[in-house]
Amino acid sequence: MSLIELITVVAIVAILGSIALSTYRNSVIRSNRAEAAAALLRIQVAQEKYFLSANEYAETLDELNMEDSTERDLYTLELADIDDPTRFTARATAINGQADDTACPVLSIDETGRRTPSPVDTPCWR
Repeated sequence: MSLIELITVVAIVAILGSIALSTYRNSVIRSNRAEAAAALLRIQVAQEKYFLSANEYAETLDELNMEDSTERDLYTLELADIDDPTRFTARATAINGQADDTACPVLSIDETGRRTPSPVDTPCWR
């Protein structure tokens, strides 16, 4: 094998490796979003249960006996729009390793089930 052939092989392997690594990283980021989506849906269910007994939504995650971050500490969780006791928005914000998710850094869901960013317009909730 000549030096030119060896350099060509190394270049091809490097290109394929960079493509594979990028694809892998995107897959990890997408799968981590599922953790945030699941946490937000759990908050929504807990809020509806709370509303049935108190006739208002909880103002804090503590009232729902829920943590303020996801299991693997990839998203912070918070309740917003709590000034009106008949409304809430649960929000998950990417942190730590998931902060590289520039496509969907924040996911949220409200009392009507409206999700943002919109699942129709973006792959954030898929």
